[in-house]
Amino acid sequence: MHEDGIIGRIEWAVAGRALPGQRVSGDRGVVLDAGGGSVLFAVLDGLGHGAAAADAADRAAQVLSENRAEPLDVLMVLCHRAMADTRGAAVSLALFGASDTVHWLGVGNVDSRILTAGPVGLAMRATVLMTGGIVGYRLPQNLQVQTVPVRPGDLLLMSTDGIVTESADSGIDPSKSTAEITAEILARHAKDTDDALVLAARHRGGVLEAPA
Repeated sequence: MHEDGIIGRIEWAVAGRALPGQRVSGDRGVVLDAGGGSVLFAVLDGLGHGAAAADAADRAAQVLSENRAEPLDVLMVLCHRAMADTRGAAVSLALFGASDTVHWLGVGNVDSRILTAGPVGLAMRATVLMTGGIVGYRLPQNLQVQTVPVRPGDLLLMSTDGIVTESADSGIDPSKSTAEITAEILARHAKDTDDALVLAARHRGGVLEAPA
């Protein structure tokens, strides 16, 4: 699965695949125009793999689509309620705001980080504070949204635990498109023991444009 596009000042792409031998993946990448120049990104990792994991992730994706303008902590609670009778999922949410900020919130082991251009390539600017739990089964009592400033060229990467993130960041070529970046990460760093998905979003700079 490969998808990509541009919303306002944000270029994005998603690449994913199911566990080898499985017909469906329990990992989902969600990209939504949240209005006012903001873009909502989510990566959902249904517990386990196969149809049951896919069902949990699909329910959360539907909730996000129907409530995209809500605050991130409210969205997390809504996802939790929608997945109450499923296996549950790890969920990371990131909102690229119109004011050159990223707001994010994560429960479970979906990795999210922002990379920025440095003198010798990309360097880590920030990582999301992941809170333990399973959305749909056990949600933390305190959901704290983090806010991080971003600059033109900064790259948001979100990936499920089917991606070996420790080695993925070092080989990224910042001159390439997000579609190329996600495709290469998936091809080189996906595990053979799990579903895998990576989402990339880049601040392109310039004047805010209305979505087409």
